[in-house]
Amino acid sequence: MDAAKAPGIFVHQYTGLPHGPAFEQWRERAFGSCGLDIGPSHGDSIDCRLQISVVDNIALAIPEGASAQYSRTQSHLADGSDDLVLIAAHAGLVRVGQNGHTVELAPAQMVLVDMSITGSVGHTDEDRFTSIRMPRRALLDINPRAEDKLSQVLSDGAVAETVFRYHALAANHAPHLDAVGQRLTAQHMVDLVGLMLGTDAEHASLARGRGHAAARLDLMRADVMAALGRNDLCLSEVATRSG
Repeated sequence: MDAAKAPGIFVHQYTGLPHGPAFEQWRERAFGSCGLDIGPSHGDSIDCRLQISVVDNIALAIPEGASAQYSRTQSHLADGSDDLVLIAAHAGLVRVGQNGHTVELAPAQMVLVDMSITGSVGHTDEDRFTSIRMPRRALLDINPRAEDKLSQVLSDGAVAETVFRYHALAANHAPHLDAVGQRLTAQHMVDLVGLMLGTDAEHASLARGRGHAAARLDLMRADVMAALGRNDLCLSEVATRSG
C-alpha cells in the first residue's frame, strides 16, 4: 500500500515475498525513479515502510520494518546520478556496502556514500537508519573536499546530533513549507552535513552562520512548541538540548 501524507511526503509500504505482479507493481511505483532496487535483508520476505520527504533538491528517507535491503546495482548506474547520500545509524548495527567494501555503523555514526557506484544498505527492526540524499555539487559548494570522506565512518558530537534532530524535523514538516522555505531548509541541511564532514575555516564559518544557526533556531522553536501544553517548559533545558 502506498500513501502520500502531504505534497512532497511519500510513504511506500510492502509486506510479502519479493516476486509476483503485486510486488513488481509496487516496486516500480516506489523505486522506479529512485535508481534503487529492494529485496529482503534477511529471510525470504520483505517487510518495510519507507517514508521519503522531498524538500527542494534533497530527499530525506525514514525506512522502517523487519526486512528490507536497498541496492544500487551496475544496471542502475546508467541513469547517471552522482548524488551523495549520508546514511545515519539510529539503532543496532547498520551495514553499508559501497563498491565491494562494507562498513558497520553503530548508533549515532554516519557514512557518506556515492550514487555513481554500486552499493547497498539494509534494516531490520533492530538495525535502523535514516538517510539524506543531496546533489553532489550542493555539498561540494560548502565542503570542496567532501569526497575525501566517502565510505568513512563519521561521528562529530554536537553537529551530528543536530543533523539527526534536524532530519526528523525537516522530514515531517519541511514539505509543508513554501518554495522559499523548502530551499532554505535544504540549504541548512547541506550546510550541516558539510560542517560535520570537517570543511575548511572559510566554508565552516559560512556553514555555522547560515545552516547550523538556523537549524538550531528551528529545533529550539520545535522544542518550545512541543512543551507549550506541559508545565515543565524550561529555558535552560531548551538551551542545553540545542547546545
